[in-house]
Amino acid sequence: MTGSDTPIPPIHLPAGYTARPVTLADAEAAADLENAHHSALTGRPGIEAGDIRSDWSQPTMNLATNTLAVVAADGSFAGIAELWDSAPHVHNYVFAVVHPAHQGRGIGAALAGWAEARGRQLLPAAPADARVILRQFKMRDDTAAAALLRQQGYALARHNLRMMIDFTQPPPRPIPPDGLVIRPFVRGPEDHALITAVREEFRDHWGEVETPYEQDYAEWQHWMDTGPTCDPSLFFVAMDGAEVAGTALCQAKWAEDPESGWIFGLGVRRPWRRRGVALALLQHCFWALHGRGKRRARLGVDAESLTGATRLYEKAGMTLERQFDFYELELRGGKDLGTQVVK
Repeated sequence: MTGSDTPIPPIHLPAGYTARPVTLADAEAAADLENAHHSALTGRPGIEAGDIRSDWSQPTMNLATNTLAVVAADGSFAGIAELWDSAPHVHNYVFAVVHPAHQGRGIGAALAGWAEARGRQLLPAAPADARVILRQFKMRDDTAAAALLRQQGYALARHNLRMMIDFTQPPPRPIPPDGLVIRPFVRGPEDHALITAVREEFRDHWGEVETPYEQDYAEWQHWMDTGPTCDPSLFFVAMDGAEVAGTALCQAKWAEDPESGWIFGLGVRRPWRRRGVALALLQHCFWALHGRGKRRARLGVDAESLTGATRLYEKAGMTLERQFDFYELELRGGKDLGTQVVK
């Protein structure tokens, strides 16, 4: 069972706490919780309620079965967990956080146990011969969360780097390689071309799993329609005639630093690699974000990128700001459907 009739896995909590699935009306409470946790680690908030509301209403999210909030006696959120499951159901992502005022009471362990039990309920949906894992993504400074995950059987699998650049002077408008043009994406007529290109580009990203196109398309449309930080006017395509050679996706709003833009996707399709397309797209992002009044730009990258993205960003003047770690819990052994090497 994977629908709303699936029984919620049991959860054992300290006295004075209750648990229930979230609803869209809880987005503000969830943002307060997440920002309290994020501020304790970084000194800054990290998310807005509108982003949570958009995420929770994604077509692949079932709030009734795949979320759980731990509620304190005063009605505030003490902890929250979300399990993100979509076809082919082999790499399921868990987001879990506990409010700093409620840490050390067993709430994190209870949420981790719930997520594992829910993940095991979903095993029948995955291909019978496939390896199935849960993944969690933690800031390197969150040592308490890392220790908890290791206690729960998770293993460190990968590092991710946040890199940044300060615009000490206006970035020059980049010159694309001969024969190519970099221009804004056109919402509507080019939706399919953009999504198809991004899917192809990220097949060479470590851990990437091929997902149904219809599922991806529905998620992209939902996000472009409802995401408060999504701005398709900051989506750029490198065009070789009528062919999309590469893509760069930016946003000007970022909760942690209002003076920074965020580059959340940059890729080049295989036939156009090693021609300077990625660097030109990256520099185009710098130029465009500076034009929106941003004083810096940030992005995340796999520390051991299979396509050498880290070296590209360093070449463009970006430096390391923060490290994040991927932890994995294997629920079932088998064939790993995720990308491990560039073939």
